[in-house]
Amino acid sequence: MTRSRTALRLRRVLRAWQLYVLLAPVLLYFAVFKYWPMYGVQIAFRDYNPSDGFSGSPWVGLAHFERFFSSFQFDLLLTNTLVLAVLNLLVVFPIPILLALLVNQLVSQRFRNVVQTVLYAPAFISTVIVVGIIYVFFSPRSGLVNHVISLVGGTPINFLAEPGWFRPLYIGSGVWQDAGFSMVIYLAALAGIDPSLHEAAKIDGASALQRIRHVDVPGILPVVSILFILAVGNLLNVGFEKALLLQTPLNMSTSQIIQTYVYQAGLQQAQFSYSAAIGLFNSLINLGLLLTFNWVARRFQQSSVI
Repeated sequence: MTRSRTALRLRRVLRAWQLYVLLAPVLLYFAVFKYWPMYGVQIAFRDYNPSDGFSGSPWVGLAHFERFFSSFQFDLLLTNTLVLAVLNLLVVFPIPILLALLVNQLVSQRFRNVVQTVLYAPAFISTVIVVGIIYVFFSPRSGLVNHVISLVGGTPINFLAEPGWFRPLYIGSGVWQDAGFSMVIYLAALAGIDPSLHEAAKIDGASALQRIRHVDVPGILPVVSILFILAVGNLLNVGFEKALLLQTPLNMSTSQIIQTYVYQAGLQQAQFSYSAAIGLFNSLINLGLLLTFNWVARRFQQSSVI
């Protein structure tokens, strides 16, 4: 019986060998660039010395984790990272959904294409250029924003030097750059909704707002659920490049997050084991959040990513 099942599976595999050939490069990519580097995670539990290598460096157990948890920067780093991540999730995540629902209501196809292009275009701009635009627009002397503030009688603000403005700049630029890209995914989900549902709703006298509420939103809810789980699972992986580029000595009290600290400790100060321990802690928190929200979504929405 077992042999017959094995033979049946083997015949199915051989029958679809082209699909497995297409899948092979993807599996090879993940094996080489995602799983093989995990071998180096062990340096978080060693006192890593490049001359001794991974296997030759002495074990120190959880010493680097204890050092990080007891450091005076731990509370600041965790608070800044959590606040920025939660704000990013609460503000950046729902806006593409609203944009997709609004764009989907546009009747003129030409105007709709123009709006999509305008909203989608910032996704092609690199983070370095986005930060450059922020510096130009919010410069205390020559920036457009401060010129407007001066024209209305206000006092120019040094946005990049005041800690309170780091988060609004970070979140606002994230909305401008990423909302259009995420909107396309929801527009694709909206395109998959059966048009007969809208026709039936119109016959029943439903307004445009009621059709959005009772047809469009339930139709894209599984996609929203899956993307939300993925966003939560990546919650603490705040965009490192933009945070580092926007960071100045005067706004460190809000801009110093776990990722920028790992970069400074690992690459600038050569504390490889210590930075690896901090990065591993960050990844474990993300994994815990991903599994938790995936379980919640599977229980209530019958959808999950695992």
